[in-house]
Amino acid sequence: MKKLVTGCLILITGLILAINCKQNKPEEPNVLPETKSTAEIYFAGGCFWGTEHFFKQVRGVTATETGYANGNIKNPDYEVVSSNTSGFAETVKVSYDPSIISLDLLIELYFKTIDPTSMNQQGNDRGTQYRTGIYYTNMNDLPVIKSDVEKLSKSYKKPVVVEVKPLQNFYKAEDYHQDYLDKNPGGYCHIAPELFDVARKANPPHTYKKPDDKTLRKSLTQEQYEVTQHNATEKPFENQYWNEFREGIYVDITTGEPLFVSTDKYESGCGWPSFSKPISESLVQEKNDDSHGMQRTEVRSKSGNAHLGHVFNDGPQDKGGLRYCINSASLKFIPKNEMEKAGYGQYLSLVKSTKK
Repeated sequence: MKKLVTGCLILITGLILAINCKQNKPEEPNVLPETKSTAEIYFAGGCFWGTEHFFKQVRGVTATETGYANGNIKNPDYEVVSSNTSGFAETVKVSYDPSIISLDLLIELYFKTIDPTSMNQQGNDRGTQYRTGIYYTNMNDLPVIKSDVEKLSKSYKKPVVVEVKPLQNFYKAEDYHQDYLDKNPGGYCHIAPELFDVARKANPPHTYKKPDDKTLRKSLTQEQYEVTQHNATEKPFENQYWNEFREGIYVDITTGEPLFVSTDKYESGCGWPSFSKPISESLVQEKNDDSHGMQRTEVRSKSGNAHLGHVFNDGPQDKGGLRYCINSASLKFIPKNEMEKAGYGQYLSLVKSTKK
């Protein structure tokens, strides 16, 4: 097999990249904004002190806030809500990073903290303000919630009475209700103490490790090896994924670590797979690249240290303005219907249809 990268071929390929990607003029290193992915869901599970403390233990939950949801007056306080006349439920707003934890797992954990067949009562607390409910702000979450509640119902002979409704309103509770069990470790809580440990262990980080060179040479094609290990560039329009637009996830070919999802892929015209962002900024590293007389920003995978491609500032403005121009040889594509089986189920919520 011919060697992929030698002398002039590197220079020619670099020039092709510059022409096709409209980056042939030297410029200052790109200053690239950080992109973050955050979603939210609202859980009513009885006394919000315990529910909030429970979700604070879960890896991937970025913030929690106690409050009052789906009532019939404006600006309620605890006294009004406790009168059992306002229609509000004690609720916890859970903000989370869907690239780290899935909505499915959050709901599964929530179910562990409640008796889903108990109407207006959890633990020693009684009243409509202590009813159970899952309130959503994103319509895409509804099928997931409904499916999980239906599965739960099959485990009980009694009817499951967990509300599933869109969030109508939410008012932050008084400051003394925020982080209550952190400030009062011995305070009342209807959730069994051992469940907090369950929450802490529910979503352990997956570790991805770069294989040794011998293993890489055996597991990769010559092109994949040259691109990921020696910074080679494959030919435009003659690579595996430049025209791939099925729903799914793209992972590091060397480690299997998730990097990009189809939701963020778009046709840029340069002949290589183009993405508006990675799943998370923490998964990639960026380096100045002044090779071939150009000033560019190289993108490498964080765990595998594999060369992926380059990132430019000429992407669609409505998608953040960035274009991650990535070699197909650095990636492995997992179709959406195979993600669960392949161990990427927690990323399914990120894969959304882009068809209009």
